[in-house]
Amino acid sequence: MSTDAPIERGRADAETDPFSPIRELITARETHLNAPAARIRPDAVQEALATLKAEAGYDHLACVTAQEYANRYETIYHLRSFDDPTREASVVVPADKDRPVSESGEAVFRTADWHEREAYDLIGIEYDDHPDLRRILLPETWQGHPLSMDYDEDRPQIVTLSENEPVEPGSSTATGSDTMLLNVGPHHPATHGVLHLQVTLDGEDVVGVEPDIGYIHRCEEQMAQSGTYRHQIMPYPDRWDWGGGGLLNEWAYARAAEDLADVDVPEYAQVIRTMSAEFSRILSHMLAMGAYALDVIGDFTATFMYAIQERERVQEILEDLTGQRLMFNYFRLGGVVWDLPQPRGEFLSEIREFLDGLPRRLEEYHDLLTRNEILQLRTIDTGVLPPEVAKDYGCTGPVLRGSGVDYDLRRDDPYGYYDELDWDVVTEDGCDNYSRLLVRMREVEESAKIIEQCVDLLEDWPEEERNIQANVPRTLRPDDDTEIYRAVEAAKGELGIYIRADGTDEPARFKIRGPSFSNLQALPEMADGEAIPDLIASLGSLDTIMGEVDR
Repeated sequence: MSTDAPIERGRADAETDPFSPIRELITARETHLNAPAARIRPDAVQEALATLKAEAGYDHLACVTAQEYANRYETIYHLRSFDDPTREASVVVPADKDRPVSESGEAVFRTADWHEREAYDLIGIEYDDHPDLRRILLPETWQGHPLSMDYDEDRPQIVTLSENEPVEPGSSTATGSDTMLLNVGPHHPATHGVLHLQVTLDGEDVVGVEPDIGYIHRCEEQMAQSGTYRHQIMPYPDRWDWGGGGLLNEWAYARAAEDLADVDVPEYAQVIRTMSAEFSRILSHMLAMGAYALDVIGDFTATFMYAIQERERVQEILEDLTGQRLMFNYFRLGGVVWDLPQPRGEFLSEIREFLDGLPRRLEEYHDLLTRNEILQLRTIDTGVLPPEVAKDYGCTGPVLRGSGVDYDLRRDDPYGYYDELDWDVVTEDGCDNYSRLLVRMREVEESAKIIEQCVDLLEDWPEEERNIQANVPRTLRPDDDTEIYRAVEAAKGELGIYIRADGTDEPARFKIRGPSFSNLQALPEMADGEAIPDLIASLGSLDTIMGEVDR
């Protein structure tokens, strides 16, 4: 939203202008609900981003949103600080309607590579100086840009044979050395069905990896833009992470839409949300641990089945609570759809029984996994991702915390009931595949601590104060040209949602920042110089869910 009024800093210090280092580059000011925003010239992107990163401490490019207006195109670089994610700033870059071109931000933030490629693919904005500007989700032969206003959806699309011919990715080998291209996936168990890796080998060493994504692209953003805020969007987030993180995804949309529409959530509903979200995190981490054992050491009968058994225990609890085992659709704007199941005491006792047995079972997982010498040989000092490299790629969640970076939105940008509870952020400083596994296993313990405290609260909550939903209007129509970016700490990392309203009951723009999308970008850095089995271990350590990569 354009404005000439003084900038509001949202949750940060209102007296501080985050754009003072780039004041001469600014052409206009805007107000977004989550952060101040400034427009800059399309040819000043790198200078603006580099200055804000170096002088103002905005070292986290959380998301890049592209969109089209009637008179212009626009790219928004959503900046945060890893030290304090409540310090936010949005750099808005308009581009000409007839020739949408702006400077690339990839030279400043490596994570901008894939984000800008997606913007080019779906919207049609071109980025000067981008190192590899081509489509990322759709075939190169695709005609048109699906999220642009003039897209002809009836135009026939033909994918030629040449589209499927392997193109050797760039390698770091010396001139004249022999290399071999190896295709891994998409029909390979270690790539979980819908990821294709083009791997360049020099002998037995990996010297180049190019992830080929888009096999399960389902137009989730476009579908959300065609749904109403109040009723039709909420079922979609479950489908971005079928590994069990659905409730966390629902919270990402709920947080953005509730702040956009100024909806308060009752305290009681916040406790239920917090408890159910941590069960969802355990679901996701158990699948990650079990699949990792299968990928790295081929352990199906013990670790994988043990992890699936643990997931079944959690799924039974969540089925009692939500009525579903996978696509929960339990959150509602303003709260949750219904209260705890009856008899209430029996349900809470079921949760306590699960929590009482969890420490013993986690010890078994450590015996099977972290103390397994074969797994240690494959994971310790492999897939090394230094902290500054992880930040540059926009990695978050267990991937970032496995590199020793103490960043967790539940604590650093509090929402729900997290800031009222006693729990710790888990980090490991090994920066390798083993550290990322350890982070997930230890996070299960922290989730259990959070759940136990929620159960104590729910057990003693006065019956007359058990409000599960706020009084939300049946139809929500946020003010025209209102913009917001909000994120939660999902199982894989920072899951963010950008929404721009147009005064109707449907979003004008709905952008999903999937954590797996940014995490997967770092795979070539992790795999360079290692062997194929190490590459598989590195890929598994990212716990990538392709539903939130491709969307």
